[in-house]
Amino acid sequence: MSTLVLDNPFASGYASPLVKRRRIESIDLLRGIVMIVMALDHVRHVFHHDAYLNDPLDLMKTSVPIFFTRWITHYCAPIFVFLAGISVYLHGVNMSRGELANYLFKRGLWLVIVEVFIISLATTFNPTYPLINLQVIWAIGISMIVLSALIYLRREFILIISVLLIAGHNILDNVHVPGGGFASFIWSILHEPADYVFGRHLIVVKYPVLPWIGILSIGYYLGYLFSAHYDPEKRMKVLILLGFISMELFFFLRTMNNFGDSGHWTNQKSAVYSLLSYLNVTKYPPSLLYSLITIGPAMIFLAVADKPLNAFSRRIVVFGRVPFFYYVVHLYAIHLLAIFAAIFTGFGWKSMILSTKINLVPGLKGFGFNLLSVYLVWIALIIVMYPLCKWYGRFKKNNLSTQGWLSYV
Repeated sequence: MSTLVLDNPFASGYASPLVKRRRIESIDLLRGIVMIVMALDHVRHVFHHDAYLNDPLDLMKTSVPIFFTRWITHYCAPIFVFLAGISVYLHGVNMSRGELANYLFKRGLWLVIVEVFIISLATTFNPTYPLINLQVIWAIGISMIVLSALIYLRREFILIISVLLIAGHNILDNVHVPGGGFASFIWSILHEPADYVFGRHLIVVKYPVLPWIGILSIGYYLGYLFSAHYDPEKRMKVLILLGFISMELFFFLRTMNNFGDSGHWTNQKSAVYSLLSYLNVTKYPPSLLYSLITIGPAMIFLAVADKPLNAFSRRIVVFGRVPFFYYVVHLYAIHLLAIFAAIFTGFGWKSMILSTKINLVPGLKGFGFNLLSVYLVWIALIIVMYPLCKWYGRFKKNNLSTQGWLSYV
């Protein structure tokens, strides 16, 4: 097991010069894989012509390649939030609870600000902010703020609360607060995705926070497995056991088809599409089954990947060590590429200065390319991002001790 240094659990930065710990490379490796796969969905959403017409998970209209191009990216958000929870625990090993709580509150607030002002601008390129999309960065931020209070509880209570939030929030699926008022907005923030218009601003609550708080907290609870004093072989056994239990529970509940997800699977026109229906679990908000089938394999991966890196995995780790930088820059890069594509295909650059969700813009119907082109753009984006992330990783490591603002990026 190689060196671990963690600062901002989102940015996966480096520890302050006063704190030297060991880096768990399997965490960076899994995070790097997640960041790369995540970009595929962001590219698909902008560049695939079907994204402007159909839901890729709609079994009546999708194809198998389109479905899996979207479905595989389901692993990104829960794994990323889960790893952030582990990182929070490791970061707080040498801190008092008060210091860690202060750290979590400030980082959480910062991430909410990032979502509203930096990420929203990346997705619209419109400085008047007509669209504010509350997504994964927002969810991590709110979850960190809540965790700043939860860490004062005994560990077993943190576990109980985490499990209740992950496994029990689906009980609330039939609870609705109608209308577009404040009460409805608060309920959306907690559990039910919805869109709200406040003045000239469309606020899209995409990631209700209740289950995400649970995922971050369960990661924090399991962070002790990665402590320097914890036996690596025992950690591997525990993670594999928990991973397989999660997956077995998923298959049991999904086959029973009556608990853990608001959408039940049904027999389709073929065995393949029936399988797609079986796998098509709910992400918004993440159902119990969604969490089990994504975090379970992640725990197994962390166990089996806890070994020295090879030439290929060392390159993947480059992305995993600077995910905040990668996340922000790749969103701006995708939108900039979309502007060039719109000009090239006759839609004009102004069509990409957005006032609503990109796939709801009437003037963009007909824009986009085939799925092969989407993959080519994705690969090109990753190739371009690699040297940028490598440069930034070195810059941050060498300058964090003298430039404290880097801990936020």
